[in-house]
Amino acid sequence: MAGIQSIRKAQRADGPATIMAIGTANPPHAVDQSTYPDFYFRITKNEHKLELKEKFKRICEKSMIKKRYMYLTEEVLEKNPNMCAYMAPSLDARQDILVEEVPKLGTEAAVKAIKEWGRPKSNITHLVVCSTSGVDMPGADYQLIRLLGLNSSIK
Repeated sequence: MAGIQSIRKAQRADGPATIMAIGTANPPHAVDQSTYPDFYFRITKNEHKLELKEKFKRICEKSMIKKRYMYLTEEVLEKNPNMCAYMAPSLDARQDILVEEVPKLGTEAAVKAIKEWGRPKSNITHLVVCSTSGVDMPGADYQLIRLLGLNSSIK
């Protein structure tokens, strides 16, 4: 029994958990919220829906969002026209983009946090990854550990 307790004690910190640094990253393409309705209705080829566009403008104005960061540029959307077509299947194309790009964003954010923390990557014991996008197995957390060259035993 003493062996199990010594193992458990070795796996736990003596003090409270502490976040030593936080890094953030955004996709490279940004659209100002004030121009987002024009962008959205242009790329979806729905500029003729004036009443709907005006309603969307009002929603955007009240959202308190200043800038929208995204991977979807006009070039990406031209290559994937289903992303702009109402009820067209586009989930696979969207997921393909996210599965590739979310770990890259995570890496960019983690590198910033590690630099701010100022200690070697080998001292990292836990990694917290949160994304509302991209479904993949193994997931973005695994990809991030691999991209950062971290020990695979990190919790």
